[in-house]
Parts: sequence; C-alpha cells; structure tokens
Amino acid sequence: MDHPSISARLRSHLEVVARERDAYLATGGRVLVREYLQQQLGQWGPVERHCFSAAGHSGENLILQLPGREARPGPPLLVAAHYDGVPGSPGADDNATGVAVLLELARAWAAQPPACPVQLVAFDLEEYGLLGSRAYAQSLRQRRAPLRLMLSLEMLGYCDPTPGSQRYPPGLQWLYPNQGNFIALVGNLPAWRQTRQLSHQLQHHLPCEWLVAGWRGKLVPATRRSDHAPFWDCGYRAVMVTDTSFLRNPHYHQPSDRVETLDLSFLARVYLGLEQGLRHISTL
Repeated sequence: MDHPSISARLRSHLEVVARERDAYLATGGRVLVREYLQQQLGQWGPVERHCFSAAGHSGENLILQLPGREARPGPPLLVAAHYDGVPGSPGADDNATGVAVLLELARAWAAQPPACPVQLVAFDLEEYGLLGSRAYAQSLRQRRAPLRLMLSLEMLGYCDPTPGSQRYPPGLQWLYPNQGNFIALVGNLPAWRQTRQLSHQLQHHLPCEWLVAGWRGKLVPATRRSDHAPFWDCGYRAVMVTDTSFLRNPHYHQPSDRVETLDLSFLARVYLGLEQGLRHISTL
C-alpha cells in the first residue's frame, strides 16, 4: 500500500539532509543540517543542545523531550538517529533516512503523545566512532537516569527484492532470507521482548527480521556499528532498526548514496510500523 503524503514529507526532509556534512570537510553542510533539525524539532518544544568533547573532537547532540499522556508514565523511550556523514557522500540512506523518520515521529507524537515520555535525539559524530551517542549514554548512566528502551534509527530506506541481494555476517545466512526486502531489528538480550514485540508490529506493514545479539554484540561485531552500542555497553535495553547497511546497500559511504536510490514507499512503511509499534511499547 502506498502512503503518498507520508512519502512526500519524508522526501522533503531527505532533500535537505542528504548532502555532504562531514564535521571537518563539509562544515557548511553540517551546520545547515543541524540548524534544520533545530528548526524542525523546535516546532514541538524546546530543543536542548548537548555539547561534548571526545577523542579530540567536539560535537553537538540535539534533544527534544516530549511528555507522555499518562499521569505516572514511568521511564522515557529514547529514539535517535545520527545526522553526520562521511566525506564525499551525501548520505541519503546513511543516515538521512533515519533523521527523516525521527522528524516525522516527533510530528506524530507532539500531536498525539504516546503513553510514556519520549526523548528524540539527533546524534553527532557517529561516523567518528559513535562519539555523540557514547557521550550521551555515559551522561545518562552517571545520573542513573532510567530508560524504557533506546532505539537507534540507522539506514532505513534501501530495499532490493532481487534474490541474492542480501548478505550476512558468517553463519547468519542460513537463518534469514537472501532478498533485501525487509527491515531488521537488532537488540541486546535485556531488550529481547521489546525487539520481538516491535517486530510483530512492523510486520503489519512490511517484512521484518530480528536478532538478539548476546555479549553486547561482540560475537557479531557488525551488530555494534551504530548508536545503540554505547547504550548496550552502559547496561540499557537498546535496539537498532536498519535496512542492514553495507550488507545490502551498494551505495554505502559512496558518492552514489543519493535520494534517487531509495525506496520511499519502503521508508514510509518503516515509519508507520515504528510509529504504531513504539506507541504499543510505550504502554508496557
């Protein structure tokens, strides 16, 4: 089923964010994207700038806090996407798609709040070693701040139904389809119930596969390559949502990672499944 209005809104975000935005070699693009995020998220409430320094780099995470609808809602749900990119690539899938879905979730939840509070976070410097998410996760742990679940939106818009288009880390190819037409969830062991429940909700909209990564994902290092990994390391329940990145998308970290290579109907269905699925998780 097509969702033209949702696809159009997602495309409008992609057309702004999909540009070179490396922290040092494309500073103009990075500033433009950060200010766009500030403006878009700022429609729904005050946006906090979380400034950090790590490994000789400085960055800014952007955070929008939205209240839940229940009087005693419990810990918040944290949903995040990184907004930086690598040199030489417009990063349409990596990770303008995650940012676009983040902005649309903010729109939906500001209009009709989920049961629990929500933190929507745009992380900086993911491409330099998950620096923004690590700084934020460590600040939460130091404050002993609880989370219901952390969700990392990491490349959501590339789909290829051709047989043999999907690759896997060694051993997993026997367990999952060889067509790259699904969205994947990768959670840690403490989040296995939420991973399964979210997969069930997504399957109402598109094919979804899920994996529980034990030992904080260290047995399969590819499962740690996004902003959920620092939250695993800090003991939080966390899940990555992904189209599997370089295991499917031939444009990963290339100049060809452009909007025209994406499947916007697929991306719209990912958004719808997440919006509804996370509403369900907010009640648990």
